[in-house]
Amino acid sequence: MLHGLRYILFPVLNITAPVLISFAFIMMLPYVVSVYYHDGAGDGFLTGAFICFVTGVFFLFLTRKDRRELMPRDGFLLATFIWLAIPLFASIPLYLGIPGINFTYAFFEAMSGTTTTCASVLENLDKLPESINFWRCFLSWLGGMGILVLAVAILPALGVGGSQIFKAEFSGPMKEARLTPRIADTAKGLWSIYLCLSLACAFAFKLAGMSTFDSMLHAFSTVSLGGFSSHDASYGYWNSIDIELIGMFFMTICGISFSLHFLAWRAKSLLGYFRSIECRAWLLTVLIMVAVVTAILYDRGIYDDPLTALRYAAFNTISIISTSGFATADFSLWPAAAPMLMFCAACFATCGGSTGGGMKMMRAIILFRQTTRQFTLTLYPKAVEPLRIGDSVVSNSVVFSALSFMVLWLGVSILVTLVLMITGLDLMSAISTTVACITNLGPGLGIVGPYSNFSVLSDTQLWLCTFLMLIGRLELVTVFVLFTRTFWRF
Repeated sequence: MLHGLRYILFPVLNITAPVLISFAFIMMLPYVVSVYYHDGAGDGFLTGAFICFVTGVFFLFLTRKDRRELMPRDGFLLATFIWLAIPLFASIPLYLGIPGINFTYAFFEAMSGTTTTCASVLENLDKLPESINFWRCFLSWLGGMGILVLAVAILPALGVGGSQIFKAEFSGPMKEARLTPRIADTAKGLWSIYLCLSLACAFAFKLAGMSTFDSMLHAFSTVSLGGFSSHDASYGYWNSIDIELIGMFFMTICGISFSLHFLAWRAKSLLGYFRSIECRAWLLTVLIMVAVVTAILYDRGIYDDPLTALRYAAFNTISIISTSGFATADFSLWPAAAPMLMFCAACFATCGGSTGGGMKMMRAIILFRQTTRQFTLTLYPKAVEPLRIGDSVVSNSVVFSALSFMVLWLGVSILVTLVLMITGLDLMSAISTTVACITNLGPGLGIVGPYSNFSVLSDTQLWLCTFLMLIGRLELVTVFVLFTRTFWRF
């Protein structure tokens, strides 16, 4: 029994060790920021880096004789373990650097950043130490493409294959497709695109009027489709159409699969975007949702000028359906149809392989095609009607996987909504809190609306939301498979 547990756990801890050691050095970045601004929060980062480094070294020596090639099930355990460990150590500087914050708040904030949910429990962001705001947004940036995808690029140098990790962490229903023969090259290519977009976004924000520091922080949160800001008013702090247009542009393109960005860059052609049914569906959803919300706001007299209605509808709609979570208006006060449509679209709109959350557009497309296919088979039972996405035939295993995921997603959402209501939330707040966390969206409606935050929730409710953010980021099955007897069978 103990030997079997060691065989499963210790190789995972062995791979976790260099990740934690690397993360300890990453913590020195906000420490440098703290020293530069003299904000008084530097000791928290030094303490967190020291604890993280010592833990990584301890794991490394403890498991030095247990290194082996990863099996497929190891990827699931490793993904879950690291996505728990990184927020745990990332919460230490928050706990030590923010007066009056408890561990629940610190861990929630760190998990929220790492999973790019960016649901916050903090207030008076403008008065926080600069290094704390940097750390929050930088965590969102790291989580955007996935800490594990970055680790996949360096693990081969340590003598460990990474394809199982990549498959467990990378989002979307069709994870088997590779962009390059070697999985490490794929990870490096994706990160190259991600870094280039981040630099371009920061440069554009700087030209539009942001300070260098704010442009960097908001590039982190925008490209990652996170939502953290260094200001309570978020993008509304500047009240600038130019800055909002830049934000909308990058939120839209980062809602597209980074695989497409990679292929477009390698082929030096934009044709791949137009050939992708998922990309076309995402862009069409953006256009339709912006048009519908604009019509609702103008028709109901929320804004007298149609261009003003378009401005606020476009930014907030794109922000929500891309699961970014930024806001320039309190959309919870808009006619109920508008935010409800936005939240429904957020559940599925972004592409698999993007930095967005939710169930992903490809799953919605697969299930829609399967539904229409079933109508045909009902009328003509002997017909041969394969399910096609573009030029590819989708196997039944992928269809069943998408269906199982949707059922699990809906089941968990309903269950957690009921639990939140039992613990005291009203129906609207409970539903929107669940959707906001499991889709990694951030703000909800009701008491957790865009001009409020999650500090109104109890510690019990916050821990439940933290779990939702974790399983939402790792697409549920990665986590829930660990609770099956089959997984632990030796």
